[in-house]
Amino acid sequence: MQKYFLRTPYGAYHNPPTPDEDCELTHVERGSACGEYLRRFWQPVAIASEVGELPLKIRMFGEDLVLFRTRAGDWGLLDLHCSHRGTSLEYGVVEPAGLRCCYHSWLFAPDGKILETPGEPAASTLKDRLHHGAYPVEEHDGLVFAYMGPPEKRPKFAPYDSFAMPDDRLVPYYVTYPCNWLQVQENVMDPAHAVFLHTRISFSQFADAWGELPVTEFRETPTGMIYVTTRRWGDNVWVRSNDILFGNIAQVGHIWEDGRQPKLYSRAGITRWTTPVDNRTCRIIGWRHFHPDGDPGNNADESRCGPESVDFFGQDGARSYEDRQRIPGDFDAQTSQRPIAVHALEHMTATDKGVLMLRKLLRAEIRRVASGGEPKTSQVRARGRIPTYCHDTVVRVPAAPGGDDEALLQRIGDRITAINIEGAHQTAADRDARIRRLIADYADGENGARH
Repeated sequence: MQKYFLRTPYGAYHNPPTPDEDCELTHVERGSACGEYLRRFWQPVAIASEVGELPLKIRMFGEDLVLFRTRAGDWGLLDLHCSHRGTSLEYGVVEPAGLRCCYHSWLFAPDGKILETPGEPAASTLKDRLHHGAYPVEEHDGLVFAYMGPPEKRPKFAPYDSFAMPDDRLVPYYVTYPCNWLQVQENVMDPAHAVFLHTRISFSQFADAWGELPVTEFRETPTGMIYVTTRRWGDNVWVRSNDILFGNIAQVGHIWEDGRQPKLYSRAGITRWTTPVDNRTCRIIGWRHFHPDGDPGNNADESRCGPESVDFFGQDGARSYEDRQRIPGDFDAQTSQRPIAVHALEHMTATDKGVLMLRKLLRAEIRRVASGGEPKTSQVRARGRIPTYCHDTVVRVPAAPGGDDEALLQRIGDRITAINIEGAHQTAADRDARIRRLIADYADGENGARH
């Protein structure tokens, strides 16, 4: 589609009709191309602690569902409305074997088998001929995951390395956004917004170093893609990469990193899924990582992480509208792009390379599945887990007097990225330790070459 450029002062009257959204990437209901792709992955649907003795009504991929845990400890995720007369099972009674409808006492097992139909004659075979809609469920580190794709295609839960880091505590949280999933997910591949939205136009929402415009690259990885930002802060060079893990996982480095202290390959600060609730609503749900490397200024607050809450600025709509107008955050910038962002109206620039790359890769994956193929997944393993590539690294490499510092930053970023995603050490049991040694040796060599 040819891009429309308005060239007339005060010419809003001449704007053409608003085009349709990019349905291939944004629509997620059953039968849609993107929805069918994302259903091929395990998706987080709730924080486990939210589900007690009462069922929990949820909505995912445009479907209304009820999540529960039997008194025997088994998880179940069922179609919300009873197969008998449509009463909502959110009012059901949790029992050892399943969930019993309040209206006529039908009892449903976690797999959808109808165990009892008490009002029927004893000879009735209805319960043996009918199943209620159900999806498989697993719990991992305080999050409840469901697989909502074709039963015969159900994969194993992906064992990413960031789910089991030493000295790391995974704290579940989620925040609901009233907009399409993609405009939230692709923000992770837009590092330029951190310079402006998070720093220059308001205040240093994280740290002053975020306001330095970095040298930026984008690279494919075995799991999806990363951005690479390399910026100077005094005599230090801070290299940061965020991950996109296909289908809809993102990993973000430490929010509170300030580039002040040397640090070798500090891992993810956030692992999150952008889960579609429906076409116009999504939920960021995942884990905040709490470990020693992640909070140099002692700013993190585990107590603020949970349902509809996380411990850093601008991630929800809880502040007053006027306050959000004066000091907007991610929530405001992303949800205000329209309920579904219209790509045909955008005028992309050099800072949008990561967003464009993400859309291109995602479209290829959606079409692969639509044509009968399998979703692309990483085949690399280290200690039985899939390596991921999100990190923050700060090395002391002073600028060379009279030298081209931007070229130096580019070289440092390129070399640290190569160490991060390439080489035989990617499958080593001590992968992270080897990466740290290689980075340290490289930084020493970069400094030594000047003397």
